[in-house]
This record gives sequence, C-alpha cells and structure tokens, in this order.
Amino acid sequence: MTLTIQPFTQTQSDNWDAFVERSCQGTFLHSRLFLSYHGDRFQDRSLMILRDDKLVGVLPAAKHPSDPTTVISHPGSSYGGILHDGYLSGEIMVTTLQAICDHYQAAGCKELIYKAVPSFYHRSPAMDDSYALFRLGADRYRVDLSVTIDLDNRRPIGSRRKRGVKKAVKAGLEIQTGAHLLPAYWDVVTANLADRHDTRPVHTLDEIQMLADRFPDTISCTCALKDGVICGGLVNFLSPMVMHSQYIASTAAGRDCNALDMVFEHCILSAREAGLRYFDFGICTEDNGTYLNAPLYTYKHEFGSGATVHEFYRLTF
Repeated sequence: MTLTIQPFTQTQSDNWDAFVERSCQGTFLHSRLFLSYHGDRFQDRSLMILRDDKLVGVLPAAKHPSDPTTVISHPGSSYGGILHDGYLSGEIMVTTLQAICDHYQAAGCKELIYKAVPSFYHRSPAMDDSYALFRLGADRYRVDLSVTIDLDNRRPIGSRRKRGVKKAVKAGLEIQTGAHLLPAYWDVVTANLADRHDTRPVHTLDEIQMLADRFPDTISCTCALKDGVICGGLVNFLSPMVMHSQYIASTAAGRDCNALDMVFEHCILSAREAGLRYFDFGICTEDNGTYLNAPLYTYKHEFGSGATVHEFYRLTF
C-alpha cells in the first residue's frame, strides 16, 4: 500500500466532485463547482490523496489571504477537512495527515488551519481526522456553538415558539419558496445587517444568485409575505443529511408578527418530509467562539433543538 499526496489541478475537477459525493462527510461546499465561484480570490492549495493511484481522499485548501505561510481548509467555506470514503481511518489517517503536513512544510508553509466538518454532516461516523489532529499535537483554538434539531428525536417545542407561529398565521402571512425571491429578500437582509449589526452580507446578490443557479436543488430561499411584501425569511443550504439555514432576517413588521417563527417551522417540517436527519440553525457565537449570543441561542433552542459544535484546529509544522 502506497499513499501519495498530489496537488489538485483543474483537470481533476470532475473526479474531485464525484469523490465528494460518495465520501463519508462531503457536501456541496467541498465541490469544485462551489469553490470555483470565488474565482481568483484565493490561491488554491487543495490536495488529492491516492492509494496505488486510486483516489481515497481530498483536502480542499488555500493559502491564507494575508499570510502566505498558512494554509486553511478552506477560507472560502464554513468547514473543510479531509474527506474520505472510509479508507482513511485509524492509523492510516494519522499517517495521511502527517504526509499532508510534510507536503505543505516542503512548500514553505508553517501551519495548517483545519476547519473540521461538523459531525452532523457525516453520512456515517468519520472523525478519524480529529483523532489524528490530537496525535500530531494540533491546538483546538476555536469552537463555535451551533443549534441543531435531530429530526428523528426533536425535543419539545417551547411555548413561546408555538405562540409565535399562531400569531404569524393569524396575521395572514403566507410562505413562499424559490430563487425568484432573492432580489427582494436581499434588500431585507442588507438593511437588517446594516441597521442591527453595522455590517453587510458576505455574498453579494449577484454571488448568491450565481450559486443558486449552480445549485438549484441545493440552495433555496424561503420567505414569509404579508400582502405580497416580504417581512422575513432565510436561505437554506441542503446537504445529504442537513438543511442548514443562514442569512436569517426580518423587517420591523415581520418581527411584530413573528414571521421568522412561521418560516422556521415551515422549513423544519420540509426538511423532515424530505427525509433529512437534521435541521441546523447555524452558530450563535461571535469573536472566534469566545462570545455566546445567549438570547439568540435561547430563541433557536426553543424550536426543539440541541447544541452542536464547529471545531477549528491549528497545526504548526
């Protein structure tokens, strides 16, 4: 058995994406189709892992935008990590990660930032990389707390969220889903982030529309409307196991009638009907995990969810 580490090349894009689809923990965020939307924003340092010329693993990665001696897996994605189809387990994963470090060190790099794939995205348990990081002395420097519903074992829904849904229904809100909502909804998202957080969306409208065009069955927009006007909504990213919500926003009118309660409950039921295992509300932490937005955590928790984590490691060569 011989393991070989090779830099990714564009000619291998189809082979890469096919492997991601059959891997234990890959999602569309790991695909070249998704990563390529960044264009030349990042200097790619992705790797392909071969066993006797057969692809057994991939690592999406790029150089740190402000530090060329640091590699991140991946700066353009919420999570990265080594993807495999079950072969890279136990000691083989330890050997593989060491070979990856040796490869980057030989290229003049000094450290690897590793954003592990949260366990609820795994099709089957595959946390050998976390063990290998421990074995090689990695520093777990950041943990983000997320809120996730196990759709097969949903916890009791809080009374406030039940009342919120009833209030939204009584107000005459209707739910719509589709990419056609994005332009009007992005105005809501942009205004919400500017007014409440003095920031702007990570993606521009053109970017999120381009991604929705590339992944029409994976990226969706769901909104609550009152008399044809959007008053709250979110964008969902679908993976084989998870419906993940982000870009959650509402107007003042939407907050008055609990529009988001109705949107969330609709999406949770849709995820269950689609045969998914989890609905993920996203993280409730800021400042690299050191600050927990307790009111936001409580709000999401009241939908019958529990806590999950996103782990970040630093491995110095």
